[in-house]
Amino acid sequence: MTAARHGAAGAAQVVLGVGGGVAAYKVASLLRLFTEAGHDVRVVPTRAALSFVGAPTWAALSGHPVTSEVWDDVHEVPHVQVGRQADLVVVAPATADLLARAAHGLADDLLTNALLTARCPVLMVPAMHTEMWMHPATQDNVATLRRRGAHVLDPASGRLTGTDTGPGRMPEPAEIFAVAVALLDGWGAVADLAGRHVVVSAGGTREHLDPVRFLGNRSSGRQGYALAATARARGAEVTLVAANVALPDPAGVKVVRVVSADELREAVLGAATDADAVVMAAAVADFRPRDTSAAKIKKGQGEPTEIAFVRTADVLAELAATPRSRAGQVVVGFAAETGDSGADVLTHGRAKLARKGADLLVVNEVGAVGHPTGFEGTENAAVVLGADGSETLVPLGSKEALAGVVWDLVVRRLPGVRPVDGR
Repeated sequence: MTAARHGAAGAAQVVLGVGGGVAAYKVASLLRLFTEAGHDVRVVPTRAALSFVGAPTWAALSGHPVTSEVWDDVHEVPHVQVGRQADLVVVAPATADLLARAAHGLADDLLTNALLTARCPVLMVPAMHTEMWMHPATQDNVATLRRRGAHVLDPASGRLTGTDTGPGRMPEPAEIFAVAVALLDGWGAVADLAGRHVVVSAGGTREHLDPVRFLGNRSSGRQGYALAATARARGAEVTLVAANVALPDPAGVKVVRVVSADELREAVLGAATDADAVVMAAAVADFRPRDTSAAKIKKGQGEPTEIAFVRTADVLAELAATPRSRAGQVVVGFAAETGDSGADVLTHGRAKLARKGADLLVVNEVGAVGHPTGFEGTENAAVVLGADGSETLVPLGSKEALAGVVWDLVVRRLPGVRPVDGR
C-alpha cells in the first residue's frame, strides 16, 4: 500500500464501503465525521447494506449519487475509477462474507471491484457475531488481507445483535475515524511499530478519602486513548492502562482498568517488563489521603478538622530508574504544567525531564476549565522535550495529531527500526 495522496489542505477522496450488517446505521455518523473534516466521500454500499440503510440516506449525507452496481453510469467506468481515484478506502461494517470476497479477489459488485483497483491504504472494520469472527475461515481471510497490506481492525467486545455479547462489535465511529486520519496522514501506510509491544497509560487516578469522596483530576483519557489507537494503527501490540475513563475501548487494544495510583503503578510496571516503549499519559495523583474511612464521613459525626496527605509512588521516575527489562526501551512522560512566579511552563518541563530521567517528556500547558489544551478538551498543543536536548513543537490540533508526533519520536529511538519518510 502506498501513502495517501491528499493535498496540502488535508482534503482527501475517501471511498466508504458499507457492508450488510446491522452496524451499518453507525456508519452514517462516520460519514459525517469525514465530511465535517472536509473530505470528499463516495459511499459504496453492498446490496445487502441497502436493506439496512437506504441509498437516499447515503446520498443526502455524502452529496453524491449512491449505487452498489457496476452497471450504473457504465460510461464512467465506475468499477475501475472509484478505487483508482481514492486516497483511502474504508469498509465498515466488514461482514464475514465481505471479508471472504475481498480476500479471494471476487468482484461481483461495485465495492469489491473498487477494492481490487485501489492503490491507496485500505481499512477494513469487521463486525459480526463472535462465532463468525472466531471461525478459522474468517481468521484466515483476515490474515490474508493483512499480509497483502490491508489494515484490518480487530472488532470491539460488547453487545451484539439480540442479547449476545462478545468480540465482534464494530468500534465506535470516532475510533474508526481516528485510525483513518492516521492512515491519511501516512502514519499507518507503513507499520513502523509492527512487532513492537507498547504500554500507554490514560485517564486520571482517584485517591479515596471514604467510599464516596476522592482526590482526583479532570483528565478524560482522550490523549492516552489517541496514543493507543495510533500505535495500534501503526502495527503495535498495545496494552492500555486506563484510570477511570468513560471512553469505548480502542479496537485491538488490551485494556487494563485501574482506579488508584497504586493500582496504576502495579499494572504499568507489570506490563512494561516486555515493552519496547512506555508512554505515561495518565494524570497520576501526586498525593493521597493518609487515612481512609471505611464508611462515609458525615457532618458533625467525627468529621476531620484537617486532612493529612502522603505522597504516592512516582511511576514515571521508577520506570526510568529501573534497569530496562528490554534493551532500548523508550520511556515517555507527560507534564501538565502551569507557569508561576518562579518559572514558565517550559522551564518547569525541562527540570521535570532531568528529575524523572525519561527519554521524552511531552509538556503541555493546562489551566482553568475551557483552556484549549487543558483537561477534557478534544485538542492539544505541546512541546516534546528529549533527553538529548531536542525540542519538538506541536501546534494546537487534534490529540491524534499529537499522538502521531510522539510515536514518530519514539520510533527514532527504538533500536533496529528505521523511521519512515525521514520522520
